[in-house]
Amino acid sequence: MAEAPYLRIAADLRRRIGAGELRPGDRVPSTRALVREWGVAMATAAKALSVLGEQGWVRAVPGSGTVVADRTPAKPPLGRAALVRAAIALADAEGLAALSMRRLAAELGVGPMALYRHVPDKDELLRLMADVALGEAELPEPGPARWRPRLELAALAQWRAYRRHPWLAPILLNSLVRPPVLAAGFRLVDWSLRALAGTGLKRRVKLQVIMTLNGWVGGLAVSNAFEVQAEQDTGITGDQRLEADMALLTQFLESGRFPALAEVMTGVEDVDLDEAFEFGLRRQLDGIAVLLGEH
Repeated sequence: MAEAPYLRIAADLRRRIGAGELRPGDRVPSTRALVREWGVAMATAAKALSVLGEQGWVRAVPGSGTVVADRTPAKPPLGRAALVRAAIALADAEGLAALSMRRLAAELGVGPMALYRHVPDKDELLRLMADVALGEAELPEPGPARWRPRLELAALAQWRAYRRHPWLAPILLNSLVRPPVLAAGFRLVDWSLRALAGTGLKRRVKLQVIMTLNGWVGGLAVSNAFEVQAEQDTGITGDQRLEADMALLTQFLESGRFPALAEVMTGVEDVDLDEAFEFGLRRQLDGIAVLLGEH
């Protein structure tokens, strides 16, 4: 059975659109033009355009006739969560120095003003980023009952978050006694404080224990953050900087001015950051044990 004329016309117009002969926004031949070209009745030409409209290939524009529709999938609307995640990805890759509202807007393919519909300023964006990044910390419920494994888990959770997101520590540690107000931070401190329930410590001392432990973890992480940022800014790794300073380092150690340091450095390989964290964490917990009378 021969294909209906209106279907042949519709198929030809689809072919022309697919081949790029007719682009989104271009006017398609009018019903009168199709009548002349195909030698069909006006109703047949109109039916061909109607079919294309139903299929989403064309659309009617008042005052302009029928034009080729843009079939590019629409981008999902920008939301705060997507904005924050994009900012985190940018900071992870290039550091906070690369993060600006203009740069973030370009990464998202929107105008800078579109961002301000979701965050009032960059400071709030940084707070939201820190809340999401720290919120990734895994704190099991109910968690260990004894204080030592519980505080060890809390410290490890922070350390892993800082290692995944080196920019995080400078934001959280902008003040140890007046840190940024974050839901994830409250969750972490509350979870940690529960480790000291029933220990007999005064409330103020409990808070000081957690502040001291978190401050030590964060201090080590801030040092790492500076090194990572320097590498992102310059492209020079820590190993390369050490290699450049090796002659001066050797000169100092062989000068006789620093005998204790020279002795311990002899035959000692570079100290790994995670190794330093593990050693220091054990000593922090040992100190808390002394405070609790667990000699």
